[in-house]
Amino acid sequence: MKIVIPGGTGQVGTVLKRALSAAGHDVVVLSRRPRQQGDVHWDGTTLGPWAGEIDGSDVVVNLAGRSVNCRYTPANLREMMDSRVHSARVVGEAIAAAARPPRVWLQMSTATVYAHRFDAPNDEATGVIGGTEPDAPGYWAYSVDIAKAWEREQETAGTPHTRKVALRAAMVMSPDRGGVFDVLLRLARLGLGGPAAGGAQYVSWIHDQDFVRAVEFLVARDDIAGPVNLAAPAPLPHRDFMRALRTAWGVPVGLPATRLMAEAGAFVLRSDTELLLKSRRVVPGRLLDAGFTFGHPDWPAAADDLVRRFRSRGVG
Repeated sequence: MKIVIPGGTGQVGTVLKRALSAAGHDVVVLSRRPRQQGDVHWDGTTLGPWAGEIDGSDVVVNLAGRSVNCRYTPANLREMMDSRVHSARVVGEAIAAAARPPRVWLQMSTATVYAHRFDAPNDEATGVIGGTEPDAPGYWAYSVDIAKAWEREQETAGTPHTRKVALRAAMVMSPDRGGVFDVLLRLARLGLGGPAAGGAQYVSWIHDQDFVRAVEFLVARDDIAGPVNLAAPAPLPHRDFMRALRTAWGVPVGLPATRLMAEAGAFVLRSDTELLLKSRRVVPGRLLDAGFTFGHPDWPAAADDLVRRFRSRGVG
């Protein structure tokens, strides 16, 4: 198959391109800053020659959008919104204009669309959409607005011959440099991998191999459209998540962090505490109902696998 990945130069795109190319597919990455031979330039906003890659392709997986690993300033939040909405809109325009449109368009979304909650898991059918939680900082609602606007662009796109799936993805864990697992493991190795703000907030995650397999599964299943949660079936509290990561590496203790300490650390790292403190308790209802089987359903075993692969890079 020919698979086009707009915004495919980040961590998730790298994971996906590597696996799909190894499986024998023709993978084309669209990027504002092409890095490898075969990457195609686009601006993520306007139609251009790049749209010819989509015409005649089989699958589009749109991952484009500014990284959320930043300070949530008004300017950065606006850029996060615009980069997602504009890229989804122009991908829809390219598909609509194609003489031979792809049969499926997978659009990256986020599990952050669900409410900050501890009491019950969020699946696609009964999950609570966030934005009005009384115990969450007000600016967290903007992240939910971004997710809703992102999905709305795909949903309203005039692409009648292309099936559309919104990937409400949790954190994708891979041993690649610069990814979220790399950052969390660095904290654990430094002895800083204890619970943050008590550690009761839930962490939703998905192993990189399961993320790829879920994408392949959704491409193959012509009967699935709309939002799909891409998350392992066993989210767990942050304190347990970090304890399992420390155990996998062999670090006996991790320094806990108060909310103020977490805010100070996020400031130094030029990130935001929402990524750490929001309780994301998300489960993959539609995937499980459709018969998808996770290779790495539980975090302790997944962490062991990721640490092993991380060490095979010659680190630690």
